[in-house]
Amino acid sequence: METHSITRMLSAADDKGKPVGALVAGLKVLRYVNGADRPVGVSKVARDLGLNPSTCFNLLRTLVRERLAVFDPIAKSYGPGIGLVELAAGAIDRVSPIAVIRPYLRRIADSHDVTTMFWQRSSETRVVLVATAESRAAVRVQMSVGHRLPVLIGALGRCVAAYEGYDRETLRERLRDIRWDNPPSFTDYYQDCEAVHGRGYAADRGHFYDGVTTVAVALRGSDGRAIMALSGVGLMAQIDSRRIAAVGRDLVKAAGEIAQSIGVQPPSAGAGERSRASRV
Repeated sequence: METHSITRMLSAADDKGKPVGALVAGLKVLRYVNGADRPVGVSKVARDLGLNPSTCFNLLRTLVRERLAVFDPIAKSYGPGIGLVELAAGAIDRVSPIAVIRPYLRRIADSHDVTTMFWQRSSETRVVLVATAESRAAVRVQMSVGHRLPVLIGALGRCVAAYEGYDRETLRERLRDIRWDNPPSFTDYYQDCEAVHGRGYAADRGHFYDGVTTVAVALRGSDGRAIMALSGVGLMAQIDSRRIAAVGRDLVKAAGEIAQSIGVQPPSAGAGERSRASRV
């Protein structure tokens, strides 16, 4: 069954009741704030959503009181609040394949002493961390559930880009505003995207975060675009090139089994598939 079928079934539920205008407006504001790349002011939210500024202000302040948004009094801006993570925690196991994926995360984390993560695409430009299994190593990389990243950053970004169908210049433009600790050259990034179709995974050594190695695979929806990713993360001193390949192979194998279980496409069709990143 397609991964998003649960969402579609919920959206197709009985819609005969009259929508509550204030609730609809509040949810629009919440989605806008959550999807923004940076905290936003009330004027921009009101303008972009076509809301009365006073109404928008009251909605935002209500979201702050309910801990679904946070307010920065210095910048006069709003961002997503911790209450969103608390709400999501009770729903993740019900509306995502996390129950299937969690044992794979633990297995790979234990086998390779890496922290493993499961990411879901939340918008065209962002992914959100929805599950993690920490390495048992004394020194390890940690990241909190709910953390969001640009969709094209790091190893997972290379996997996403490989299936997006970008031409070179479009990809170059989309990478321009992404902040890296040590930005890779465009040529290296592009070649890494090309390689995803041959081996199924991508790696990032110290570009995303200085001193950190990330290996990732992407799972795809029915249109072939990446909708989820699995990643293994560790310190560069702990993961040499041989271990990168071992982690990558295990992630690809796990992703293939997960794909069969939840009805999505695996990371790659193999070396014979032409890279979508090279299409013009």
